[in-house]
Amino acid sequence: MDQMTSACGEANKLLAMACQPAEVIVLVEIPSHIRFWGIDSGIRHSVGGADYGSVTIGAFMGRKMIKSIASSTLSRSQPSANGLIVDELEDDSVNLIKAEASLDYLCNLSPHRPSKHCKLPPVQMSNFQPLKKSVLEQLSSIIAQKVQKEVGVVAGVKNEVRKLESNFQAIQAVLADAEQRQLKEESIKRWIDQLKDVSYDMDDVLDEWSTAIAKSQMKVNDEHPRKTIKKVCSFMIFSCFRFREVGLRFHVAREIQTLNDRIDGIVRVKNMFHFKLSEGGPNLPERKITASVIDATEIKGREKDKGTIVKMLTSESSDQEPALRTISLVGMGGIGKTTLAHLVYNDHEVETYFGKRIWVCVSDPFDEIRIAKAILEGLNESAHDLNELQALLLRIQESIRGKRFLLVLDDVWNEDSTKWEQLKNSLEHGCLPGSRFLVTTRNKKVAGIMGSSSTDILELELLSLDECWSLFSQFAFFGKNSRERENLEETGRKIAASSKGLPLAAKTLGSLLRFKRSRAEWESVLNNHVWEIKEAESKLLAPLWLSYDDLPTEMRPCFLYCAVFPKDYTYERDTLIKLWMAQGFLRETQNQEMEVTGGECFEALAARSFLQDFKINKDDGSIIECKMHDIVHDFAQSMTKNESFSVEIDGGTAESKIDSFSRDARHSMVVFRNHRTDSFPATIHSFKKLRSLIVDRYPSSMNAALPNLIANLSCLRTLKLSNCGIKEVPSNIGKLIHLRYVDLSWNEIKELPEEMCELYNMQTLHVKYCSELETLPDNIGKLIKLRHLNVVHWSDSSFVKMRGFEGLGWLRELDEFHVSGSGEGSNIGGLKNLNHLQGSLRIKWLGDVKDPDEVNKAELKSKNNLTRLHLRFGSRIERGIIRDDEILEALEPPPNIDSLKISDYQGIIQVLPSWINKLRVVELRKLGKIENLPPLGKLPFLEELSVDSMESVRKVGRGFLGMEVAAAADDDDDDSGIGIVEMTASPSPSNTVIAFPKLKSLHFESLKNWKEWEGEGRRNEDKTIMPSLRSLLISDCPKLKALPDYIYQSTTLQKLEIINAPILKEQFKEGGKGWPNISHIRSVTLS
Repeated sequence: MDQMTSACGEANKLLAMACQPAEVIVLVEIPSHIRFWGIDSGIRHSVGGADYGSVTIGAFMGRKMIKSIASSTLSRSQPSANGLIVDELEDDSVNLIKAEASLDYLCNLSPHRPSKHCKLPPVQMSNFQPLKKSVLEQLSSIIAQKVQKEVGVVAGVKNEVRKLESNFQAIQAVLADAEQRQLKEESIKRWIDQLKDVSYDMDDVLDEWSTAIAKSQMKVNDEHPRKTIKKVCSFMIFSCFRFREVGLRFHVAREIQTLNDRIDGIVRVKNMFHFKLSEGGPNLPERKITASVIDATEIKGREKDKGTIVKMLTSESSDQEPALRTISLVGMGGIGKTTLAHLVYNDHEVETYFGKRIWVCVSDPFDEIRIAKAILEGLNESAHDLNELQALLLRIQESIRGKRFLLVLDDVWNEDSTKWEQLKNSLEHGCLPGSRFLVTTRNKKVAGIMGSSSTDILELELLSLDECWSLFSQFAFFGKNSRERENLEETGRKIAASSKGLPLAAKTLGSLLRFKRSRAEWESVLNNHVWEIKEAESKLLAPLWLSYDDLPTEMRPCFLYCAVFPKDYTYERDTLIKLWMAQGFLRETQNQEMEVTGGECFEALAARSFLQDFKINKDDGSIIECKMHDIVHDFAQSMTKNESFSVEIDGGTAESKIDSFSRDARHSMVVFRNHRTDSFPATIHSFKKLRSLIVDRYPSSMNAALPNLIANLSCLRTLKLSNCGIKEVPSNIGKLIHLRYVDLSWNEIKELPEEMCELYNMQTLHVKYCSELETLPDNIGKLIKLRHLNVVHWSDSSFVKMRGFEGLGWLRELDEFHVSGSGEGSNIGGLKNLNHLQGSLRIKWLGDVKDPDEVNKAELKSKNNLTRLHLRFGSRIERGIIRDDEILEALEPPPNIDSLKISDYQGIIQVLPSWINKLRVVELRKLGKIENLPPLGKLPFLEELSVDSMESVRKVGRGFLGMEVAAAADDDDDDSGIGIVEMTASPSPSNTVIAFPKLKSLHFESLKNWKEWEGEGRRNEDKTIMPSLRSLLISDCPKLKALPDYIYQSTTLQKLEIINAPILKEQFKEGGKGWPNISHIRSVTLS
């Protein structure tokens, strides 16, 4: 017993606990002085003996004895791949696990029923995702494939698992009919909600189990280094000194039994609905959808209306007209009011006529303060410090004084004239004649209240059949050849007619059929019985449902998740993908990461017109941001009625508004508008099933409310509390074991608690723009699933201690890494294992590196997926003898870098490294010792160049062009301090040397001492300079006297901006001596 007591002490005294009769004991590491343990119902017996391989082991298991000779058994047996073999020794269900000779035996006899040991141990449940396909379609396969692996080893559970599988298969057979009938039968909608509820609860149980396994593995690895890991199979992650996990296994078993009881009831109700069975057929793989966005400016059907509105907006005002004329677009939902308003807003004539254009989505309710703030933001004015209407109105008056503006108020519902008058009166004061309001509304009465006369109201009519066909065709036949079009046109015209004159319906149907090429597929859409639904909104319901129903099943939850956000919300593509990941909607395969899958899903939703109003990345044409049509949003909300909600809080209405939603809700966004509140609404604590909580700009501090909030919402996967006045994150956040996404940006946090490192499932952590943040947790490396970490701050002087990054090998995104040379943070070698980093990386405080060998340890060259690199030097400590140029030379960035920014650099670059040849974007900022710019004209792929805040630059000579290498190298007057090694000019086919052959954008900013920009002086047919230049900016260069001749001679330059350069401004003003040299440039700005 002394041996036993000693062992129990080493294992937190948990070995002495009586185990349940059905317990299964897995292979574990046993202390060297203990030969064998047998545990069953309080009977514990230790058998001592000689060394391994020679002892005859016996263990009392209740009243049974198992005997075996280790040496003879192991010599006869062939170990399996994971080192385990299962022998069923007797028919009475005694199982013995044997392992490698270095380990001992554990065996168990269940008094009640067999406990089958599997050769493969339990695996993590990272892929169990309710609604990953359709909630319901995936359950059968998940239960069959995943649940058995997790809990099938627990006695008595296998039958329950089989029962679950059988029930879900029966349900799956009727899902297609059920999901369509829910559109018009509320009872079926409730039945589906119950089924979703069970699937969510199943996910919670299994995620808890999976997380416990991961934690145990981490602790085993921490407490037993590699020597132990080699002994114990990596899959067998429970150890005998962690028997608190045993209770969890039985908790899982009990939960599955409870879920089965609930499913039994759901199946009984199913039989009452007499659903149609789904037709069997081959399970074809989903087609991958990749598509470009169709340009909205090409949409047909509203050309005449657009011309009418443009004329009304830009016509000169008469004396009889009001100071501010209001034009209103009126029509039913989906008829194209907002689309038409966008086309008008972006029209070139309108853009030229109005000095300022502002777009505000109003919606319901009409919130004057929110609208006033949106107007100020549209005028590029800050409104964060103002919460009173009068103060906002005064600032608006100041901002519009002397300007002619266009204010678009989209989706107005307000019928209270008093709410509008105060805002309107304020806008009338100070603006120039010709300013206009453009209002879109479904209600003609609202148009009158907003100030439109009868002649200023344009009621949009339904599109004609030909117009519907034209709009439908624009989407449906995109990418199809003439033969396909001819084959599909007859069916297509019938489908287009079903849009009933509504542009949104025609666009949605066209987008749906864009990816279908056979006549059978088109006819299936035409003949779908969803067209038979007679509800008032069916004109749009049927097209939206057909498009939704055609989505690949794994994309449906991604679309429906968008309903948690309010109308007119701006969705950021990358953020939305991370939120989908957190909810388990995206699968990672061997060949494709979750982020890539999420990008394909986003593109598919955009291509099907579920998303619109795209903001496009000018570099690669990808979508950065978008919005969702309010009717599409209504449809998504109707499909998630009790599952998600967004609520806007105005003053004291918080508790009552939140209290009106179902307690079964899983996702919530709470938006606080303008007014300060005494406390965070405690009602939210009662929504204990929430998986997402997103709070937008809580106007007070959430410090007091946060601990209780966390304690009550234990199911959270997503917690987004940006800009909520948080100063301290409570330690109990470590108990939110399901958390995958945490955003604490724009708060006043100084540090994150170490307990956050217990969140083993964490994928995304944002602490951006936390001005007080000083350190990340020392054990952050325990977040082994972390993929995205954002710590960027607006201040160049910010510093955050970053230690323990060596364990973050799966990190894909790290916006900043802070180097410390004083031992308080991380040395740059902490980047060594982060070889999955993608996109952009900024390394700060490189000037604090004490030894260039440290830089080599970062192994930047191994991070092949990085494309943008910002090297910020500067130092927080007293600089040693190491020079910046030594550090830069040692860095050796990865080969795929196409964008490089260097700032606060105090060295002299001796050699242009070979990797610089591939750069497309270069930014040089605060290079204090560089007097003349390097020969960047030799870079063959350079498209954008920015030079900023370089006080020592007095002259930009011909060496900048890189066309005369020898001369530049020998010319003392033009010594840039940068040698040139094996860099050749960019020849054209005619042997003409080209400087900056692809440069499109050139910016010079804050070069306070720059006086001369040297030109060529005479034309040279063998030389071409900047043949692709489109834009030139010169800002805050007060001493610059002239531009070089090759700028005057440019035939491609379209935009010239000269700001705070008084000598140039005087020279190039209209009528000035330099005006003829630039008068051919399309856009010239002098200020």
